[in-house]
Amino acid sequence: MDMLSWIDWSILAVTLIAIVSYGTWQTRGSKNVKDYLRGGNTSKWWTIGLSVMATQASAITFLSTPGQAFNDGMGFVQFYFGLPIAMIVICLVFIPLYHRLKVYTAYEFLENRFDLKTRTLAAILFLIQRGLAAGITIFAPAIILSVVLGWNLLILNIVIGLLVILYTVSGGTRAVNVTQKHQMVVIFIGMLVAFFLIVDKLPQDITFTKALEIAGASGKMEVLDFSFSLNNRYTFWSGIIGGTFLMLSYFGTDQSQVQRYLSGKSVREMQLGLIFNGLLKIPMQFFILLVGVMVFVFYQFNEAPVNFNPTATEVVLNSEYAEDYKKLQEEQLQIFRDKQKIIEAFIESDNPDTAKYITAANAANEELRQEARVLIDKASELNDIKVESNDKDYVFIHFILNNLPRGLIGLLLAVILSAAMSSTASELNALGSTTTIDLYIRNTGEKTEEEKVKASRWFTFLWGIMAIGVACVANLAENLIQLVNIIGSIFYGNVLGIFLLAFFFKFVKGNAVFIAALITQVLVITLYFLNEFEYINLPFLWLNFVGCIIVITVALGIDFKRISKTDRSILGLLIFILLYLSYLILRNSNLI
Repeated sequence: MDMLSWIDWSILAVTLIAIVSYGTWQTRGSKNVKDYLRGGNTSKWWTIGLSVMATQASAITFLSTPGQAFNDGMGFVQFYFGLPIAMIVICLVFIPLYHRLKVYTAYEFLENRFDLKTRTLAAILFLIQRGLAAGITIFAPAIILSVVLGWNLLILNIVIGLLVILYTVSGGTRAVNVTQKHQMVVIFIGMLVAFFLIVDKLPQDITFTKALEIAGASGKMEVLDFSFSLNNRYTFWSGIIGGTFLMLSYFGTDQSQVQRYLSGKSVREMQLGLIFNGLLKIPMQFFILLVGVMVFVFYQFNEAPVNFNPTATEVVLNSEYAEDYKKLQEEQLQIFRDKQKIIEAFIESDNPDTAKYITAANAANEELRQEARVLIDKASELNDIKVESNDKDYVFIHFILNNLPRGLIGLLLAVILSAAMSSTASELNALGSTTTIDLYIRNTGEKTEEEKVKASRWFTFLWGIMAIGVACVANLAENLIQLVNIIGSIFYGNVLGIFLLAFFFKFVKGNAVFIAALITQVLVITLYFLNEFEYINLPFLWLNFVGCIIVITVALGIDFKRISKTDRSILGLLIFILLYLSYLILRNSNLI
């Protein structure tokens, strides 16, 4: 804790208290369910756009994404290529329909189109995946801050969760929207300041252009991958196809996002808010990845630890593998010194062939870092201590704490915690409203406005407590931003398929959709675990596309006698797509 000065503590505390207090004060006294769940339909397009962005941009985004770029370069931005396409479809199809039906949740529409059990199933699928994700959005910053600052993890989980519960329960949807607008301002300022400081801390003769050249020579600036290989997790095609289906489901059917734009004053305000998000999101993610690449360049001129997780280093240095680890540290120092000469030659020479020596040096360094991870895993297993050897999520916070001036550390920590609060607030707000509208009121009969608001507050509070509980028992994945996307991908394709059946296949009935959705969810979960245990090779992003295609195909197959000739032709095309995908999966898994 001595890493923070009183200035850092002051900036951190004032920022968080101001946001929570302002949100609570501005939205006090919601008396009816329209005000509480739809913000009184008063939100302007810029509020909607920033709120939608803040909901998606959790603390995980600002901790994991720079680390992702540090390790793998800019390719992760392809994950968002489907976003603009999804925004256009949602503006043209989803928003007008939701507005016309005056729904409070996306799942109300499904009962109008199908039946109660289909609505209930979709709502439950949302509650499962979003309930887990809410806990992770609290846990992600808490685990990392607890490790690097020495704060108590349990207390951090509880503090972040309670701060969010305070204004979310108090003010409902409008409180979330109001606070998120200010949280995004803090986030944008903090990331811009971090970027310019990183560039400023590079050697005087290293301009931004030269920094990009060094990053390019190190393979970090390869943005586009047009290969149609399932071996590569992030490609142009997985972003356009899998990403479009993921974004369609997330922004079109996930109540945490639907509730953001349902608060708009009109259809036009809602549409403008989503278009604003579609135009700004990819540049924002590109910029955050670029911050990570600049951190990578910074560590080309400044010595980096073998592993950025301080707890992991401490564990291995206190084990029988300490000497082996120290040798790796010495080898890395030698690689760093050799690389200085190589980079100097690269800068002074116009010969692009020298770039291959930088690539070779970085490859040797990465191999050494992998050996360090193996030693950390052995040491943690030997001492029966769970410690994360994969340090992607610790890269950016390590840079912040060790290289930024006092005061700005507090600002960047405020950015991380603001992002955690904004994303979690949207999730709790949506969990509370879905439980109230789709399960409680629908199955217990009509209630007064006061009873509806009271029930919404209580369910929001209970989901908040549950999220804190999930955070307290969560375990780290390979990369936190991937963990959230994996959870979504397991459920989103199925739910999107249900909505597409509702929109475009008028002959399909509720029983067929309900059965198809149950079958699909079992199949998607099975595919995920087959991939995890390396029986097949199917990156998680494709689960969105596969789940959506399966549920539509099975539903059309069940109601085959009822559907039109056009729908039968579509069914044939979908079967062909599934067969071709199955062939690709088997081929890439070396099973045929």
